[in-house]
Amino acid sequence: MALAICAASPGAVVSAQASDSVHTQAPDGYGTKAQHFGFRKSTGGKLPSLGAEFQSLLKKHGAIFLGDTTKKELYLTFDNGYENGYTVRILDVLKEKKVPACFFVTGHYVQSQPELLKRMVQEGHLIGNHSWGHPDMSAMPPESIRSELDKLKTEVAAVTGQLQMAYMRPPQGIFSDRMLAVAKDLGYTNVFWSIAYVDWETKRQKGWKHAYDKVVGQLHPGAVILLHAVSSDNAEAMAAIIDEARRQGYEFKSLDALTVKHY
Repeated sequence: MALAICAASPGAVVSAQASDSVHTQAPDGYGTKAQHFGFRKSTGGKLPSLGAEFQSLLKKHGAIFLGDTTKKELYLTFDNGYENGYTVRILDVLKEKKVPACFFVTGHYVQSQPELLKRMVQEGHLIGNHSWGHPDMSAMPPESIRSELDKLKTEVAAVTGQLQMAYMRPPQGIFSDRMLAVAKDLGYTNVFWSIAYVDWETKRQKGWKHAYDKVVGQLHPGAVILLHAVSSDNAEAMAAIIDEARRQGYEFKSLDALTVKHY
């Protein structure tokens, strides 16, 4: 499999290779082999693709990788582990352009940025579960996984009034058969992505054009876009990315509108 991007927290680069992971078997029959999500990126308008093992696991648990690849639809998502001063600008652009998004947040973000969380919900965006403490949950006991997810959901509801939480993104892009199963059992749809680039390294930002080129160069039907809101490049490029995608005939939709999953 080609090198791909993982949803690591800023500054934490995670390999897409998991061949050296230790494999154990959970008491409930689900494996705890740590999988570091990766995919073959889209080039030249071709669809991205998954390796056979990833494809099998994601399909087994009804996770999201791609939406309907017959339609020019895009699903914009952000990972928010901490605030770096750019989310307000991103929200301003999304409001101006009338683009929905899903923000996957951690416990630190909930505690430190309650007003931004409230604004996200008030402006029609979804809040997704990125766990309370952003740990590797692949080998955690089921009760610990539930605790991570339940605490985040409860605290988001206390701040925003959003009682339901339908989407979960594995911290650091690391998952296992069991982790996906536990999240699904709790009512979550696990959300991965089909467009991403190394954007979380705040000391290695390269300007708005870099972000623009990286995202626009990977556009494809049914794409789930992963960006990190800590990136100044993303904040500066957001409006141009949206405008160019629409110029190419794409429509931005909420994850709630994703009804066809493609692997």
